[in-house]
Amino acid sequence: MTDDDRPFWRRKRLSEMTPDEWESLCDGCAKCCLQKLSDEDDPDDMVYYTDLACDLLDMGTCRCGNYTQRHELVPTCVWLKPEDLEEFHWLPATCAYRRLAEGRDLPAWHPLVTGDPDSARKSGYSVQGRARHVANLAEEQWPEHIVDWPMEESD
Repeated sequence: MTDDDRPFWRRKRLSEMTPDEWESLCDGCAKCCLQKLSDEDDPDDMVYYTDLACDLLDMGTCRCGNYTQRHELVPTCVWLKPEDLEEFHWLPATCAYRRLAEGRDLPAWHPLVTGDPDSARKSGYSVQGRARHVANLAEEQWPEHIVDWPMEESD
Protein backbone atom coordinates (compact mmCIF):
# COMPACT_ATOMS: atom_id res chain seq x y z
CA MET A 1 0.00 0.00 0.00
CA THR A 2 1.47 3.37 -0.99
CA ASP A 3 1.15 6.52 1.08
CA ASP A 4 -1.59 7.75 -1.25
CA ASP A 5 -3.61 4.55 -0.66
CA ARG A 6 -3.68 5.05 3.11
CA PRO A 7 -6.70 6.81 4.64
CA PHE A 8 -6.21 10.53 5.19
CA TRP A 9 -5.95 10.18 9.00
CA ARG A 10 -2.93 7.89 8.57
CA ARG A 11 -1.07 10.12 6.13
CA LYS A 12 -1.90 13.61 7.40
CA ARG A 13 -1.29 15.37 10.67
CA LEU A 14 -4.38 16.89 12.29
CA SER A 15 -3.12 20.35 11.38
CA GLU A 16 -2.97 19.37 7.68
CA MET A 17 -6.55 18.12 7.36
CA THR A 18 -9.22 19.90 5.39
CA PRO A 19 -12.28 21.15 7.30
CA ASP A 20 -14.32 18.22 5.94
CA GLU A 21 -11.68 15.69 6.98
CA TRP A 22 -11.46 17.32 10.41
CA GLU A 23 -15.23 17.16 10.92
CA SER A 24 -15.39 13.54 9.76
CA LEU A 25 -13.11 12.51 12.64
CA CYS A 26 -15.95 13.02 15.09
CA ASP A 27 -17.24 9.54 15.92
CA GLY A 28 -20.60 10.75 17.25
CA CYS A 29 -20.07 9.48 20.80
CA ALA A 30 -21.26 12.85 22.24
CA LYS A 31 -18.95 12.57 25.24
CA CYS A 32 -17.76 16.12 24.60
CA CYS A 33 -21.43 17.18 24.98
CA LEU A 34 -21.39 16.15 28.63
CA GLN A 35 -21.04 18.83 31.27
CA LYS A 36 -17.58 18.84 32.77
CA LEU A 37 -16.11 20.18 35.98
CA SER A 38 -12.60 21.32 36.75
CA ASP A 39 -10.79 23.00 39.59
CA GLU A 40 -8.79 26.01 38.46
CA ASP A 41 -6.46 25.49 41.44
CA ASP A 42 -5.71 21.87 40.51
CA PRO A 43 -2.08 21.70 39.32
CA ASP A 44 -2.91 18.56 37.29
CA ASP A 45 -5.69 20.41 35.44
CA MET A 46 -8.05 17.45 35.89
CA VAL A 47 -11.38 17.47 34.09
CA TYR A 48 -14.28 15.52 35.55
CA TYR A 49 -17.10 14.34 33.33
CA THR A 50 -20.68 14.18 34.52
CA ASP A 51 -23.57 12.19 33.08
CA LEU A 52 -25.34 15.50 32.36
CA ALA A 53 -25.69 16.33 28.67
CA CYS A 54 -26.12 19.63 26.89
CA ASP A 55 -29.77 20.46 26.21
CA LEU A 56 -29.05 20.57 22.45
CA LEU A 57 -27.96 16.93 22.40
CA ASP A 58 -30.40 14.50 20.77
CA MET A 59 -30.05 11.54 23.11
CA GLY A 60 -31.37 9.11 20.48
CA THR A 61 -28.87 9.95 17.75
CA CYS A 62 -26.06 11.37 19.93
CA ARG A 63 -25.92 14.35 17.55
CA CYS A 64 -26.34 18.05 18.21
CA GLY A 65 -29.84 19.31 17.59
CA ASN A 66 -28.51 22.60 16.18
CA TYR A 67 -24.88 22.00 15.20
CA THR A 68 -24.46 25.11 13.03
CA GLN A 69 -25.62 27.49 15.79
CA ARG A 70 -24.38 25.57 18.82
CA HIS A 71 -21.78 28.17 19.84
CA GLU A 72 -24.30 30.98 19.75
CA LEU A 73 -26.92 28.99 21.66
CA VAL A 74 -24.49 27.41 24.13
CA PRO A 75 -21.49 29.70 24.68
CA THR A 76 -19.68 26.98 26.67
CA CYS A 77 -20.00 24.47 23.82
CA VAL A 78 -16.74 22.69 23.04
CA TRP A 79 -15.16 23.77 19.78
CA LEU A 80 -12.26 21.56 18.78
CA LYS A 81 -9.78 23.24 16.47
CA PRO A 82 -6.43 22.07 15.09
CA GLU A 83 -4.65 24.99 16.75
CA ASP A 84 -5.76 23.68 20.16
CA LEU A 85 -4.04 20.27 19.89
CA GLU A 86 -2.03 20.86 23.07
CA GLU A 87 -5.28 21.07 25.05
CA PHE A 88 -6.77 17.75 23.87
CA HIS A 89 -5.62 15.89 27.03
CA TRP A 90 -9.06 16.38 28.58
CA LEU A 91 -10.84 14.55 25.75
CA PRO A 92 -11.85 10.92 26.33
CA ALA A 93 -9.20 8.34 25.44
CA THR A 94 -11.57 7.01 22.74
CA CYS A 95 -11.81 10.39 20.96
CA ALA A 96 -10.31 10.37 17.46
CA TYR A 97 -8.87 13.86 17.88
CA ARG A 98 -7.02 12.90 21.04
CA ARG A 99 -5.97 9.51 19.69
CA LEU A 100 -4.49 11.00 16.51
CA ALA A 101 -2.85 13.86 18.45
CA GLU A 102 -1.16 11.19 20.60
CA GLY A 103 0.02 9.21 17.56
CA ARG A 104 -2.57 6.42 17.93
CA ASP A 105 -4.88 5.13 15.20
CA LEU A 106 -8.65 5.24 15.13
CA PRO A 107 -10.42 2.47 17.06
CA ALA A 108 -11.89 -0.43 15.08
CA TRP A 109 -15.45 0.80 15.82
CA HIS A 110 -14.89 4.34 14.46
CA PRO A 111 -17.31 5.31 11.63
CA LEU A 112 -14.43 6.08 9.24
CA VAL A 113 -13.15 2.52 9.77
CA THR A 114 -16.52 0.72 9.74
CA GLY A 115 -18.30 2.86 7.16
CA ASP A 116 -21.28 2.99 9.53
CA PRO A 117 -22.10 6.46 10.95
CA ASP A 118 -23.78 4.82 13.96
CA SER A 119 -20.91 2.49 14.88
CA ALA A 120 -19.94 4.44 18.03
CA ARG A 121 -23.47 4.05 19.37
CA LYS A 122 -23.75 0.42 18.27
CA SER A 123 -20.41 -0.44 19.90
CA GLY A 124 -21.41 1.08 23.23
CA TYR A 125 -18.89 3.94 23.20
CA SER A 126 -21.46 6.74 23.09
CA VAL A 127 -23.46 8.50 25.79
CA GLN A 128 -26.67 6.84 24.62
CA GLY A 129 -28.50 5.29 27.56
CA ARG A 130 -25.93 6.63 30.05
CA ALA A 131 -26.50 10.39 30.04
CA ARG A 132 -29.41 12.68 30.86
CA HIS A 133 -30.23 16.27 30.08
CA VAL A 134 -29.22 18.93 32.57
CA ALA A 135 -32.72 20.45 32.71
CA ASN A 136 -32.77 22.93 35.60
CA LEU A 137 -30.20 21.25 37.79
CA ALA A 138 -28.13 23.80 39.71
CA GLU A 139 -24.42 23.68 38.98
CA GLU A 140 -23.74 23.07 42.66
CA GLN A 141 -25.38 19.66 42.19
CA TRP A 142 -23.24 18.63 39.22
CA PRO A 143 -20.52 17.00 41.37
CA GLU A 144 -23.11 14.40 42.42
CA HIS A 145 -23.21 13.34 38.75
CA ILE A 146 -19.47 12.81 38.15
CA VAL A 147 -18.86 9.54 36.28
CA ASP A 148 -15.78 7.64 35.06
CA TRP A 149 -17.20 5.89 31.98
CA PRO A 150 -16.53 8.72 29.49
CA MET A 151 -12.79 8.21 30.04
CA GLU A 152 -12.82 4.45 29.38
CA GLU A 153 -10.29 3.07 26.92
CA SER A 154 -11.00 1.13 23.75
CA ASP A 155 -8.87 -1.00 21.45
